[in-house]
Amino acid sequence: MRVLVLGGYGLIGLEIVRRLRAAGHELIGLGRSAGKGRSAAPDVRWIGADIATLTTPHAWAAHIEGVDAIVNASGALQDGARDNLRAAQQDAIIALIQACAGKAIRFVQISAPGAKLDARTEFLRTKGVADAAFRASALDWTILKPGLVISANAYGGTSLLRMLAATPFGQPLVLGDARVQIVAASDVAEATLLAVEGGTLSRRDYDLAAAGAHTLRDVVGKFRVWLGFERASLRLELPRALGFFLARGADLAGWLGWRSPLRTTALRVLADGITCDGAGWEAASGRKLKSLDETLAALPATAQERIYARAQLVLPILVLTLSAFWIASGVIAITQRDAAARVLDGALAPEQAMVLVLGGALADLAIGLGVLVRPFTRIAALAAIALSIAYLIGATLLTPQLWADPLGPLVKIFPSMALALGVAALTSER
Repeated sequence: MRVLVLGGYGLIGLEIVRRLRAAGHELIGLGRSAGKGRSAAPDVRWIGADIATLTTPHAWAAHIEGVDAIVNASGALQDGARDNLRAAQQDAIIALIQACAGKAIRFVQISAPGAKLDARTEFLRTKGVADAAFRASALDWTILKPGLVISANAYGGTSLLRMLAATPFGQPLVLGDARVQIVAASDVAEATLLAVEGGTLSRRDYDLAAAGAHTLRDVVGKFRVWLGFERASLRLELPRALGFFLARGADLAGWLGWRSPLRTTALRVLADGITCDGAGWEAASGRKLKSLDETLAALPATAQERIYARAQLVLPILVLTLSAFWIASGVIAITQRDAAARVLDGALAPEQAMVLVLGGALADLAIGLGVLVRPFTRIAALAAIALSIAYLIGATLLTPQLWADPLGPLVKIFPSMALALGVAALTSER
């Protein structure tokens, strides 16, 4: 079969793409960047398109030509600079349903437990509207609703669990008593394969979650053991208000292009509990869903996992520190421009020195602000390194005496370059 997978290089989508490909199906992946798709799965044909812009049946026509089945594994947690939930999860999918009317196309919708028209988060409401549109259509559809997905690919909730588990010494948690049920990403991919291949699974909703709910505290504790970290010597139950305060900061970062898994939507969903009943799927499919212990046992917990978990834990601190350093440098240069220009006395004319100081200050500010905007973070970090090298060369030629300055203004450039290099490395697109 020729299968189109929407969101094909995402957390769930990539697992589905690989499973369907291994089963011998012809795959077409659709995501914002065809280049990222080819990097993740080079043996798949990729279409570069933003689903949020495909809100009419006509916009979908070329993409579904000759397709036998469609899997919608796309989605976003919350509105932000790069995400429009209503457009991507509701309007575009309704338009796709209309475009598929009258065609012999099988559809698998990856939804979520609690997705319904009156859900209290837009994430679940928009999923619920799309689900309802499938049920009202004449299409051959199956709706799968996975619980908290555990995957080898660290992204979203699985990334957050790794980060929380990497906290040294104590284990701070908000909503530690929240109840969650998990499902292995491999089980979601297997369920999708069975749904794509049809049979008696059509025109039904299925929850996908292993039996037995865990507290968030227990899940994070198991992740600590799995990653090889020491058990937490101290448990810190943080107030819910503090968690939502931090989440609102992450919401603001979302409008700068950051996709933190710690958003208010995530906390609200977690507060309500991520629970469902996978017994219906197990009975219909004859397949048992893996438990949390079985899922973790099947995934490698290597040194790379531990490095990633710790690196992602400190990444926000690194980004904010790098940004603050360059913004402060620019502000100080502007407010103390006369003193800064006097450092160049004898090397340049006063007018030239002032132009150099103000130009450098503006460049510093641009880098500091650019670091905060996710699409430009890596570019800004590399620009910080380049500008630092330029400062070192210029200072060596014009004011070599600064190398012997007791406060070491030139020597201190090297740690800032190392910081920028770390941010550039950690913010490469997945």
